[in-house]
Amino acid sequence: MAQTTIEKKRYTYEDYLKTSDDTRYELIEGVLLMTPSPTPKHQSVSRELEFELLRFVRANNLGEIFDAPCDVYFDNSNVVQPDILFISKDRLNIIGEKNIQGAPDLVVEIISENTAHRDLVQKKNLYAKFGVKEFWIVYPTEELIEVYTLKDNNFILCNTYYKGDIFKSPYFKGLNIELKKIF
Repeated sequence: MAQTTIEKKRYTYEDYLKTSDDTRYELIEGVLLMTPSPTPKHQSVSRELEFELLRFVRANNLGEIFDAPCDVYFDNSNVVQPDILFISKDRLNIIGEKNIQGAPDLVVEIISENTAHRDLVQKKNLYAKFGVKEFWIVYPTEELIEVYTLKDNNFILCNTYYKGDIFKSPYFKGLNIELKKIF
């Protein structure tokens, strides 16, 4: 019996740019993936966390904060839209006219039911491969944040913070966030 193989079309960054402005997409290893709209809880957590992070970054003149949708272009087959990202002031040159061209210093992904595998596996692997220094995974339902740092091209779990904790980041010395404000 003959075996049938169905090949998925591989896309490039040029193909990605032709997608509709009405729908969010990401490009991972040449596969074009639609990103569904986040839930109100996701957006609330994102807003509060970004506000606290932005306040700290501005007060200390550290760099720039961006939120989705903002393309991070790693290469012609990998373009993602992290929920929140940070670029240090000595690396602002990676901010292009249409996208971020290279690895942010920090990426924050807020887990949604529809994107959990993509965020926890595919994108996490991409972030490590391309050199993101720190990666936060936020679980709105469980009300916790995991903090990972990059070591030898792999993310190492540094700490897990819960709703009643004061969140601290290895990268941002002096950052203290009361997580009850976020969740």
